[in-house]
Amino acid sequence: MTNPAERLVDLLDLEQIEVNIFRGRSPHESLQRVFGGQVAGQALVAAGRTTDGERPVHSLHAYFLRPGRPGVPIVYQVEQVRDGRSFTTRRVTAVQQGRTIFTLTASFHKPEQGSFKHQLPPARSVPSPESLPTIAEEVQAHLGALPEQLERMARRQPFDIRYVDRLRWTAEEVKDAEPRSAVWMRAVGPLGDDPLVHTCALTYASDMTLLDAVRLPVEPLWGPRGFDMASLDHAMWFHRPFRADEWFLYDQESPIATGGRGLARGRIYNLQGQLIVSVVQEGLFRKLG
Repeated sequence: MTNPAERLVDLLDLEQIEVNIFRGRSPHESLQRVFGGQVAGQALVAAGRTTDGERPVHSLHAYFLRPGRPGVPIVYQVEQVRDGRSFTTRRVTAVQQGRTIFTLTASFHKPEQGSFKHQLPPARSVPSPESLPTIAEEVQAHLGALPEQLERMARRQPFDIRYVDRLRWTAEEVKDAEPRSAVWMRAVGPLGDDPLVHTCALTYASDMTLLDAVRLPVEPLWGPRGFDMASLDHAMWFHRPFRADEWFLYDQESPIATGGRGLARGRIYNLQGQLIVSVVQEGLFRKLG
């Protein structure tokens, strides 16, 4: 049986069915909708497959238009917008059962020698990832046993995720909590040496916990949910080369939530404290019941 990291690489390996047209699998899951990070990652693979491979992705901007159906293939149609001397631009439309569910514009840039550089330091110091418990260990310590559904999810999870701050379990614990969250992440196994695979894998991971920062002042991250949430749009800027199968710190915050929408932004650092990716996402939040 392949491990979850190998399954992620397989999930990102699209089938080319025509020039500029690719088909991606959508696994059968218990979720109501296809995971947004999967669609974003596959769309970026489709965009990258139409370039010469010499220019890394430097940014993407995407919109989630409709929920995708698990178990139904997704077709990615790529428009080759521009091939310039330094930049390449691709526009991708994801279609499922004849309806557009997602759009993405990605820009690729030929690396250049910059005349200057700077970086703000990380906002806070955090414990090392190996010193923190896994999500499964935290849940098991709190509940005494790991629920069967969570155990199945943990076996399929392609990323090891470790929360910097302990999980909160009650409304009292989240009362007056700041809209901030941070996690260490890395793929649970090797992802190979193709830089595009690592970029698309991190794109997949970037949608997993970012909206936590919006929820934190309202409800615990684990346990029954009082809100339905869905990603609306997603933007990323890739600053430095990285590997998604090595530890990276995802520092997340929400500057505002109003009108049923919450904005979250994240900064992703490598173990050396170098900023490798910046992320911004808006999510829709609706009270259940």
